Parts: sequence; structure tokens; C-alpha cells
Amino acid sequence: MKTGLNKPPAKAATPIGETPQEAVYRVVASIPHGQLASYGQVAVLAGLPKQARRVGRILSQLPPDSKLPWYRVVSASGKISFPPDSPGYRRQLQYLLAEGSALPDGRLRWRDCRVVNSA
Repeated sequence: MKTGLNKPPAKAATPIGETPQEAVYRVVASIPHGQLASYGQVAVLAGLPKQARRVGRILSQLPPDSKLPWYRVVSASGKISFPPDSPGYRRQLQYLLAEGSALPDGRLRWRDCRVVNSA
């Protein structure tokens, strides 16, 4: 079942006083349990169009004990961005398996679990 995130205005911009990092955190925190979003989607919704890599960098700098559901953000092709068999890959896959957005063989349920921007 697909759900939506709030669609940004035509010219997306972070709210006044919100840093790009805070904007990314806000968007990632709004991804529903069991759903997935791409780095590019997060970038657009955070007011950072065409800055998917920046989103990845921001998420890579989260503290280890962060409660932010960073693991719900995947590549535009619906895959985990960590190298297979890396500790990061295994950690993200475990979270996604627990939420039902991944299959035991490691494939993600991208078509079923991708967040769709609402109008």
C-alpha cells in the first residue's frame, strides 16, 4: 500500500531558518513505517532538488545512536546503496526486513513500498 509525503511547492526551498540538514531530517522522519523513498525524492522534498548525493552525505554523518529512519532511503533504482556484504548493507537490510519492505533474499519491495508524493 503506497502512501504519500507532502509535495513541495513548485520551487522547493527549505523553510526560513531551517538548515539543509534539518530539512533532510524532517523529510526522512516523515517516511512512514514500511515505506521507502529515494535519495532524490528526499532531496526534492527537503528543498534541495538535484542534490541526492548531498542527502546521502548528510545521512552518512548521523550519529550511530540516531533514531532517524535513515534505512528507509534507498537508491533511485530501489536498491540499498551500500556494497553488498558490507556491515552497512546487512544493517539496512535487517531494518527493512523487520518493516516488511524487503524480502529474505535481499530484494526490496520497491514497487509496493515506494512513497508516492501526494498532490
